[in-house]
Amino acid sequence: MSYTKFAAALLRANPGNVSKIRASRCRSTAASTKSQEEKDQPINGCAVVEAVPVELISQTKKTQLNKIHVDFNNTQEAYRSKGNVELLRSMLVFKLCTIDILVEKNKELMALCKKVLGQWMFEKLMKMTFYGQFVAGEDHNSIKPLIKKNQAFGVGAVLDYSVEEDLTQEEAEKKEMDACVSEAEKESPAADHREKKYKAHRQFGDRRGGVTGARTYFYADESKCDNQMETFINCIRASGGASTDGFSAIKMTALGRPQFLLQFSEVLVKWRQFFNFLAAQQGKSDMMVLEQKLELKQLQESLSEMGIGAMDDKENWFTGEKLGLSGTIDLLDWNSLINDTTKISNLLMVPNLQTGHLEPLLNRFTAEEERQMKRMLQRVDVLAKHAMENGVRLMVDAEQTYFQPAISRLALEMQRKFNREKPIIFNTYQCYLKDAYDNVTVDVELSRREGWYFGAKLVRGAYMYQERDRAKEIGYEDPINPDYEATNRMYHKCLEYVLEEIDHCRKANIMVATHNEDTVKFTLEKMNEMGLSPTENKVSFGQLLGMCDQISFPLGQAGYPVYKYVPYGPVNEVIPYLSRRAQENRGFMKGSQRERSLLWTELKRRVLCGQIFYKPVY
Repeated sequence: MSYTKFAAALLRANPGNVSKIRASRCRSTAASTKSQEEKDQPINGCAVVEAVPVELISQTKKTQLNKIHVDFNNTQEAYRSKGNVELLRSMLVFKLCTIDILVEKNKELMALCKKVLGQWMFEKLMKMTFYGQFVAGEDHNSIKPLIKKNQAFGVGAVLDYSVEEDLTQEEAEKKEMDACVSEAEKESPAADHREKKYKAHRQFGDRRGGVTGARTYFYADESKCDNQMETFINCIRASGGASTDGFSAIKMTALGRPQFLLQFSEVLVKWRQFFNFLAAQQGKSDMMVLEQKLELKQLQESLSEMGIGAMDDKENWFTGEKLGLSGTIDLLDWNSLINDTTKISNLLMVPNLQTGHLEPLLNRFTAEEERQMKRMLQRVDVLAKHAMENGVRLMVDAEQTYFQPAISRLALEMQRKFNREKPIIFNTYQCYLKDAYDNVTVDVELSRREGWYFGAKLVRGAYMYQERDRAKEIGYEDPINPDYEATNRMYHKCLEYVLEEIDHCRKANIMVATHNEDTVKFTLEKMNEMGLSPTENKVSFGQLLGMCDQISFPLGQAGYPVYKYVPYGPVNEVIPYLSRRAQENRGFMKGSQRERSLLWTELKRRVLCGQIFYKPVY
């Protein structure tokens, strides 16, 4: 199969949605600005009406709902699932996480403990402390009691096999450079037209640097990717066997050579930059991203002046069932246009704004590189099919910004294929990114036009320090919001937009993955205002195992869908994960004494009430 045909198959839009491509939008892409005409307009069978506080909007009737109040200060309810020993362990672990020297030297200290105590005693100590706090067990069977107990108190699970290689920095850098540099780049390093952001740089080859909340995979060979796919499949099966509505998490960098993600990301970004360039020529650069509609005639003239494509080619681009019917082209149409251009050019042909010509991203691809790219897509497809067969929802984790455009596009293609009847595939949006809102609105609009279920997990992000350092040192724009307050505003803006989409059409779904109590309260208030019932399972919440139980369990007992990210794996092989948990908790626990205070309050209450030997009943 040629690379051109393979790429075209990857990107081709569904031609069966002809009537939806030109439909007006359900509402404005700005969450806070809607015209009355948009509010009243029925679109694709979706009754678009103004939300009435505390009323459930459906196609046939409105049902009055009672506001649901969740008390995050009620320690008796928050810790009903925990015995006193578990409360003491949590207090101890959180206190240790605030001691700088212990956190900074945690790897060395764990190695020393292992040497002094021996393997058996070391594992016992870890299971009594950090491992027992943040990891569910060693394998699929050992995690079942914890999952069952949490379910009894209203909390589900997102299973996450958290084993990582314990590589030195030098080993990690070598693996990354070998995996991210193509044969063409090795032979002629200066002969391509690559942007610095989307090229591998040895000083940032160890992608674990500055990352606290995400596991990292390094490519070795195709066999290892197959093994990691099998691990994900086992995780999906375990999740399906443990509950009827579970989640499982995957990472794209575990499933193939990251060279493809770098190159595909650069292609997608350069074509979007080209669209922005053409929009600016038509005086539309200040509009919202989906409000930018290029006039077809002007666009053809601009391309002719730039010498891009023969006239016959351009006529083919802008005619047919999907394009040119209204005389304008927007960003989603433009993405489909890229699919059509693959018929006359290689996928990795990108526009050069300086020369005005299409140029190859790389001089050539080897046959093995083409096979590696194809295998990555096949593995993704296999995992999605297993998720559907086992009744499990699959979360595609977000990664670094130089990989993320390709990861998001692959997740989008999975959603278009598998989210036709219900949400199976969820993409992750990192709200510390400046373009998070644009990404969310564009993807929601595409799901609306094509009629599939949009699934999103909203996070703040795990790569901030690494991303900022890389941008500064290599020399490109910092992709991160300027401060934490800006990230909070972005998170709430994206969240409110998706909640409005749920309110209007009930086909969007979101997981609010956060430890921020204010964000959870904000979500609950919006749900009450919009009449979104927790029993509809359109909005769910997520926190890490061992953290923020005062948020998770009150939500679960109030009937909201809430899930713990449940890591598991052998003690020795999850030490890199535990090391990051300690680092993350240092900042988290220093910034807030609330969780430790609540734990202490509940422990005192039990002692005073004579519940010294309290054990949860379920």
